[in-house]
Parts: sequence; structure tokens; C-alpha cells
Amino acid sequence: MSLLSIFATAILPVVVVAAAGFALGRAKGVDPDALNTVTVYVLAPALVFHSLTTSTLGGGTILSVVLAVALFTAAMLAVAEGVGRLTGHAEPFLGAFVLVSVFPNTGNYGIPLADFAFGATGRSVAVLVTALQGVLLYTLGIYVAARGSGGSALADMRRVFGVPLVYAVVVALAARWLGAVPPTDSTMMQTLELLGNASIPVMLLILGIQLSNVDGDSDFRSVGLASAMRLLLAPFLALAAVLAVGFGDPTVARVVVLLLATPTGVTTIILVGAFSGQSDGRSAGELVSATVFLTTVASALTVTVLVWALQTGLVL
Repeated sequence: MSLLSIFATAILPVVVVAAAGFALGRAKGVDPDALNTVTVYVLAPALVFHSLTTSTLGGGTILSVVLAVALFTAAMLAVAEGVGRLTGHAEPFLGAFVLVSVFPNTGNYGIPLADFAFGATGRSVAVLVTALQGVLLYTLGIYVAARGSGGSALADMRRVFGVPLVYAVVVALAARWLGAVPPTDSTMMQTLELLGNASIPVMLLILGIQLSNVDGDSDFRSVGLASAMRLLLAPFLALAAVLAVGFGDPTVARVVVLLLATPTGVTTIILVGAFSGQSDGRSAGELVSATVFLTTVASALTVTVLVWALQTGLVL
């Protein structure tokens, strides 16, 4: 496939729907909180449960995905921490720099992208990786964001137990292990499929609305460095992690690499705003917002090239 055809089939749908959300946010000042709540508590859990219970991913493959995500996150954390300290960043700016460099947008960007690029397998892997990222963000992410504020980050990590995606994964895997998955043509599964399918365009609309509220004023050197790590370094570390773990299914391996190379996650804006120290909270927030915006826009090019490399077999 050519770069143009890949862009048209896998990237353009993501861009168009997100752009519609961006335009809506600018024109009407839409608050994304209500849509976020519906997605987090209803649509996304339905997508996770239906995708995992109907997917062909085996237990060994799921374990490989977990190990690859963990290995990648550890490597990115080490590199981002080192680069941030070498370039003179101090807390809480350092924590914000690490967050935007390490954590990708595997949810409202990655799930639709993987679905368009790799079909049902892409969606199944994406919802699993998104659930893992949710756990990491609300534990490790909170610690990184709050470590310079003087507050108790450990006390706030309990928020992970309020994320429905985690329970959807547990219930789905338990249902598969017990052989208690309802038939795909049952009313329950068809309802979950309907809700799950609705989550994909809604996620992209939320992404666009959130980007419309981003303030672009920040330290451009730091934003550029963090963006380069997220879009250029992350794919190589993701590839190294996948190769180190080993995957029997090359399609699953390619989807994992693609997801971990997506732009900076929008959730990092929330974490820095909620937990970053107040003395430098404004500049830290600007760094995060500007990096989210820049990486999302620039990813139209970088992700297109990566999808082409993965689909043509140039990589993996």
C-alpha cells in the first residue's frame, strides 16, 4: 500500500472526526466532561468487554502484550527522566516533561486508529493496551505528576480502582477462562457491541474538543524535545520491547508498536492540573497542553509512515 492510501484509509478518518470535534469546541465552547463521563463509565467498558470476549487473543498473547507495555514504559521513563534532568528541568516541570514523553494516547486516538489500520485484531489489542495504560497512568502517572508538590501521591493512586476499564478487563478475562461468555448473537452481546462501536467516534470527538481548549504558550524547546521523544524515539523503544518479549502473532506485535507510538495522551493534562505543584503549575500545564497539541497534529505524518512500514512488513 502507498503512503497516500494508508493515510486515506487509516489516518484520515481519525483526523476528520477529531477535526469535527475541534471545530465544534471552537464554535460552541462544548464542555467535554459530560462526553468523557459517558465514555469512561458506559461506552469504553462495553467496548473492552465485547472486544476481549470475542477476540481470538490467547492467554499467552495477552501476557506478551502486558510484558511489552511494561518494558516499554520502564525504558521510556528511564530515558525521559535522564533527558529531563540533563536539560536542567526541575520539579514539577520535570514530572510534566516525563509524563508527556512516556504516556501515549492509546484510547481516544489509538483505539480508532488500530481499528481502521488492523481491523478486529487491532481493536482487541488496543482496548487491552488502553486498560493497561489506564492502570499505569492512575498509579505511576499520579506519582510522577505529584512528586514535586509535597502531597501524598500514594493516597491518590486509589483512583485506579474507580476506573471501570480495569473491571471490564477482569470480568472479560474471567468470563473467557470460565467459558461463561454469552453467545455473540445474544441480546446482551449485541447491546455491548452497539455501545462499543459508538465509543470510537465519540472518543475522537472528545479528542478534538479537548484540543480546541489547549493553550499553546509554552517553552518551545521543551515541547519540541518531548514531542520528538514521543513520536520519534517511542516507536524504536516499542519495537525493541516487542522483539525482546517475542510475539507468535506478528499482527498483534505490529498493533502494540503502533499504539505505543501514538501522540501524547490527553489524560496527562488532567494529571498535571490536579497533582502538579502550584509554584510552577502554570508552566507545567502549558508544557503538557502544547505537547499534546503538537504531537497530535504531527502524528498525521509520523503515524502514517509507521502504519505503512508495519503493513508492508518493512518493520516486523
